[in-house]
Amino acid sequence: MRIVKAGSQPSFIGPADHFTGRVRVDPVFSCEAPARAKGAKVTFEPGARTHWHTHPLGQTLIVTQGCGHVQCWGGPVETVTEGDCIWFPPGEKHWHGASATTAMTHLAVSEPLDGVSVAWMEPVGDDDYPG
Repeated sequence: MRIVKAGSQPSFIGPADHFTGRVRVDPVFSCEAPARAKGAKVTFEPGARTHWHTHPLGQTLIVTQGCGHVQCWGGPVETVTEGDCIWFPPGEKHWHGASATTAMTHLAVSEPLDGVSVAWMEPVGDDDYPG
């Protein structure tokens, strides 16, 4: 058994080459081999969002606070709120973030494949983001 105490891992600001707006990432867990899941609590200030991206083995999001949006490439923008669970299948191009007026926090869980857990792409344009 291993207990990771809350606050024992430093928070960091999401880098501008992966996010639009102010985003704080708080690492929560990472499993040891042969397990490979890892999770982080991600807080998006109003208007903040990820860039388009994919995950080789998919991603699960659990919204823990606030209101936000998610979208898959070519699909509609969906509104998500506290308690919602979102699954993005492997390789599905998507983005997620806060609404224009309300912050949103989610737990993000993914697994790396050959050391890679995410492929970052272009920013989400204002025409795709519901502002």
